[in-house]
Amino acid sequence: MKKRDIILSMGIGACMALLLFFIAKNTGVQIPFFWILFFALPLLSAFGMTLAHLIARKIPFVLQTAKFLLIGALNTLIDLGILNLFIYTSGIASGTWFVVFKGVSFTGAVLNSYAWNKFWTFQKKTGATPQKTGKEFLQFLLVSGIGFFINVGTASIAANVIGPQFGLSANLWANASALFATALSLVWNFAGYKLLVFKNS
Repeated sequence: MKKRDIILSMGIGACMALLLFFIAKNTGVQIPFFWILFFALPLLSAFGMTLAHLIARKIPFVLQTAKFLLIGALNTLIDLGILNLFIYTSGIASGTWFVVFKGVSFTGAVLNSYAWNKFWTFQKKTGATPQKTGKEFLQFLLVSGIGFFINVGTASIAANVIGPQFGLSANLWANASALFATALSLVWNFAGYKLLVFKNS
């Protein structure tokens, strides 16, 4: 088991706790003893990665899947964090501007996703020619572009067409819409990254 994987997992867990803190503040969600997450998420991330390493001795793809899911969780919170920053500063949680905000937040998450999935999840080797790197990035953009339309389109329909449900506030419904959209695009992204973008790793 690589010590680097454990350290990175703990760092990702700490970043997720910080992003969750901001998102909870903006949405007005009260989480008792929230400070525990700053210790729990890094430890749970490290424990999960350790467990994935152990299982991967028998089932190799489990480690790659565990890394993808952890980065996926971070990407989701980056997406929501940027979205909530826009909502917090503008006071807008629906309409045309929501679509713009969601597009920008998704793009930020995608750029984070490319870096982590290339060098950590799928461990694509460096040293490729500029042409191959350019082709890889274009493939990544293609897969992510389709994921973008799945993600942003679903979130926009939920926020703008369906509107708040179950007594949720506009801010909470915007976040619920974004989470649902992320869940739909997650499977597409993993399959596309693994089978097309980083298939030779």
